[in-house]
Amino acid sequence: MRLRRSSGVLLHPTSLPGPYGIGDLGPEAGRFVDWLADAGQSVWQVLPLGPTGYGDSPYAPFSSFAGNVLLLSPELLRRDGLLADAELERALDGRGGRVDYGRAIPAKERLARLAAERLLSSGEYAAELDAFRLANAGWLDDYCLFTAIKRERDAAAAAAGVRDSSWNAYWPRGLARREPEAIAAFRAGHGRELALIGAEQFLFRRQWDELRARAASRGVSIVGDLPIFVAMDSADAWAHPELFRLDASGRPVEVAGVPPDYFSRDGQLWGNPLYDWGRHEAAGFSWWIARVEAALSLYDLVRVDHFRGLAACWAVPAGRKTARRGEWKAAPGTALLSALRARLGDELPILAEDLGFITPDVVELRDRFGLPGMRILQFGFDAKESGRGLDPGNPFLPHNYAPGCVAYTGTHDNDTLAGWLASASREERAFIVDYLGYDPPDPARALVREAMKSAAGLVVIPMQDLLGLGSEARMNRPGTTEGNWAWRLDSLPGPGAADRLRAMTRLYNRDTAGSTAAVEGAVTAPGA
Repeated sequence: MRLRRSSGVLLHPTSLPGPYGIGDLGPEAGRFVDWLADAGQSVWQVLPLGPTGYGDSPYAPFSSFAGNVLLLSPELLRRDGLLADAELERALDGRGGRVDYGRAIPAKERLARLAAERLLSSGEYAAELDAFRLANAGWLDDYCLFTAIKRERDAAAAAAGVRDSSWNAYWPRGLARREPEAIAAFRAGHGRELALIGAEQFLFRRQWDELRARAASRGVSIVGDLPIFVAMDSADAWAHPELFRLDASGRPVEVAGVPPDYFSRDGQLWGNPLYDWGRHEAAGFSWWIARVEAALSLYDLVRVDHFRGLAACWAVPAGRKTARRGEWKAAPGTALLSALRARLGDELPILAEDLGFITPDVVELRDRFGLPGMRILQFGFDAKESGRGLDPGNPFLPHNYAPGCVAYTGTHDNDTLAGWLASASREERAFIVDYLGYDPPDPARALVREAMKSAAGLVVIPMQDLLGLGSEARMNRPGTTEGNWAWRLDSLPGPGAADRLRAMTRLYNRDTAGSTAAVEGAVTAPGA
């Protein structure tokens, strides 16, 4: 896949401004699309859009297929006659600032439920709803069942003082194991609830499709994110336990993580169940194909998070407290990507998050299928992060980028450029000055320019870096569970900011002027 010389912005919808405590898919999202187009940007990159659970992380959703109803726009639901003015007024947060999930979740879920009730009662959208159910039958019924059971069991666990209410720990045996009689009995007693959950998903998809159509009309492609693993407590693992390395009780035999490195003596223990790759291969990777197709129904391009896990993953025996004692286990990445290519065509619309411990087999897999890899500019100037010191040969330095890569100043897991610069060592700051050839008054802005002028095919800048924000605007701190995913804009940048970004985009020949995608149809290796 050849990347068109272009640029874009990384901003998750929850970070958009608005009066309801959390960003959504409504008017501000539409105005942001217009701002991107006015600023000469052809890409909007978002984080996963699935329903969030513990820690509010979009990378541990309850489903790989469903949408997050917290992103539903109350204004659009009112426009469609599904909410009343008074109901919106009662939900107004009015404080702006960071997302307070403790307030936002019950408020937005209540509005989603009211809208779903009216949707089902009116019958106005019956034909659209039936078409949605049919098109998404492969996952929707399982998700509705999982969500309805989970809500009941979570409430029971809370009343009993039980902390772990996941499906493989607290659900009745018949429901946990999907025994036909138990499932039929639950379905018979919860028909309305199941229909309402499905209606909420319909509303999410209706609003998202409207927003995506607006983006396409302005020449803005949407890049989405696909976590390579699924959450243990998810509809995916519950509905398809045979596809994961689980024991007879549904508990994982091994879990995912990464081994110890310079930054962590214990490694990182993620806890996701590992795939039973033999079962996936025997089934022709049908679940994976469905998952990627579902993602491509939402996005123009998909970034596969932790791409190296398609070559080999760090497997840690279940029950271990750290990731120190694990082993690399091979994954059938070539067979999987070949199956995807046979289904989707030669030009896979996939970006590879090839960061971390990258071995030659990962590079070979990426290049064999012509998948663009990633370069993080911040890593080029961070002596510790790169693992190479301040080395001109560091592949993360802008002069080493190739047209087949996607360059970022940082990601959702990094500190902002300004935040990192505030804590950079004297040696690192001197290296930046030497690299630039002058001592800039605003080094963060100067580094954004370095990314834009590089040879990278696509450059994506987090909104925080475009605005020069400090560590207070950081989105996530890996290894922590408190206070993440909460940063928001107080307001969208104005036309002056759009003009400045467009000027820089044009100067470095990244203004694609109305292209509908940031890719062209030729295969190139992503470069070193």
